[in-house]
Amino acid sequence: MSNPSSSRENGSSLRRNILACLTKLSHGSAPFISTFILIHLTAPVMANIGGSSLSSQTMLLGREYYQTGFGEKYLVLGPLALHVLSGTTKRLLSPQKQPPRPLSTLLSWAGYSAALFFLPIHFMTHRVHPTATTAPISGVGPSELDYEFVKLGLQKWPLASWFLYTGLVCSVALHMADGTALIWSTYFRRQGRKQAGGKGGKWYNRRTKVLAGVVLPVLAGLYAVSKEPLLLFSSMARRYEAVFNSESWIYRL
Repeated sequence: MSNPSSSRENGSSLRRNILACLTKLSHGSAPFISTFILIHLTAPVMANIGGSSLSSQTMLLGREYYQTGFGEKYLVLGPLALHVLSGTTKRLLSPQKQPPRPLSTLLSWAGYSAALFFLPIHFMTHRVHPTATTAPISGVGPSELDYEFVKLGLQKWPLASWFLYTGLVCSVALHMADGTALIWSTYFRRQGRKQAGGKGGKWYNRRTKVLAGVVLPVLAGLYAVSKEPLLLFSSMARRYEAVFNSESWIYRL
């Protein structure tokens, strides 16, 4: 007869190993995502210096990293899917005696709000819908999809656009800040998890720096873009408008 106590120990050991593996997958995918985010957010920041023209040039250069056949699959979408799935699976498998991080924490709240709401809308609007080959979109190519597209959205649908851009940038930046601190304390500090929680003034200082160093420059750049006149042919403007209206329900509210 099998020993119930031994079976429970084996089950607990297997769960611990799985959870440890999921943790490593979540942490290992984070640097790829952070690299993409920093490259992607450089474009709107550049608008503070050279307007939408410099932003468009910067974005086109960045696409050489994250929008190639290899880069998009294996350096962006793959790590992003792995990060979300490993974190969610770990949450579901965590035992009651060692519950996962509460959803009310900023790290969890920011991560899931970005992954489940802001990011899908952004990806569909800026990546998927522009590739539709049917009229009137007629396949807006990468070289045609520059910051005039962002500018039109900010001017024609200001409330929806500002809500989505601000929510996406804030949630991603804050999740990245707290996540980076957690990974750093886990692997590079002997104090370990004790300092990862960010209690006292540390969490405030870290998040304040993120808001001042990342969020504000990005939003200021978008504001600069929104104040420029549109430099579009009417035919291209209609194609852009069709992209925003194509199943992007929030732009039709």
